[in-house]
Amino acid sequence: MQPTLLILAAGMASRYGSLKQIQQFGPSGETIIDYSIYDAIRAGFGKIVFIIRDNFAEEFKEIFEPKLKGKVETAYVFQNMDAFVNGHAVPADRTKPWGTAHAVLCAKDAINEPFAVINADDFYGRDAFEKMAAFLKGECKEDKYSVVGYELGKTISEHGSVSRGVCEVNGNGNLAGITERTKIYLDNGKIVYEEGEKKVELGPKTPVSMNFWGFAPSVFPISEKMFDKFLTDNISNPKSEFFIPIVVDQFIAGGMGEVKVIPTSSQWFGVTYKEDAPGVQASLSALVKNGEYPDNLWK
Repeated sequence: MQPTLLILAAGMASRYGSLKQIQQFGPSGETIIDYSIYDAIRAGFGKIVFIIRDNFAEEFKEIFEPKLKGKVETAYVFQNMDAFVNGHAVPADRTKPWGTAHAVLCAKDAINEPFAVINADDFYGRDAFEKMAAFLKGECKEDKYSVVGYELGKTISEHGSVSRGVCEVNGNGNLAGITERTKIYLDNGKIVYEEGEKKVELGPKTPVSMNFWGFAPSVFPISEKMFDKFLTDNISNPKSEFFIPIVVDQFIAGGMGEVKVIPTSSQWFGVTYKEDAPGVQASLSALVKNGEYPDNLWK
């Protein structure tokens, strides 16, 4: 069975200020998502599932359906505020989506096979897709998931701080824990994060998660149960979010299974800030020039 790629494209893009998921960066008008899908198809993924918001669904489909028709199966899932709340009353002032783990849960009825999860606005690289596809086809089980571990130094923005899931890896190459650091940046040539009043340095090869996960369908009932508990504890907090690392941490700590950390040599890049856009365009142009990708992905 071919694995599925789940693309998280329902984010509000608050820092970037526009619908960055469909901004064109490639030489023939390709979006970052186009490159992810292209890499996924050549790595052996058989289906693409998009998590989007229904208020831009038609615009989104008009961009991607003509390119992908006949090349790969597609499906669209909406991340709605009332999905999987199981009787909890959603506060009237809640405008923020419930988070990435809730977005994954919303795809429950669309996925029945091992699958990977990625962000729409991140470029992950061919090596990462090939290694993830190999894991999903050969190693993924109900009690064995995975995450691609990027070198922190290959994921930094020059235009502001970033959030990264810093991975603790045990002697077996599995995830022992993941800590979300919300303010990581370059400081006089060193990578640091802030913790209270102090700055803590991190090495450039520190493994971090860029939200490229590999799951079996068993993650859906696990997430649904955790989300119910999350709502019980956090529903009155308008900024609370149910993130994928919350599910993964509880999966590991609860003895439900293990999460393999897949190292990659890929250079990550993305558009956290508008100022990142020219760098993304330059990076893609260089990859095309070096023969990694054709001038037109879908020609």
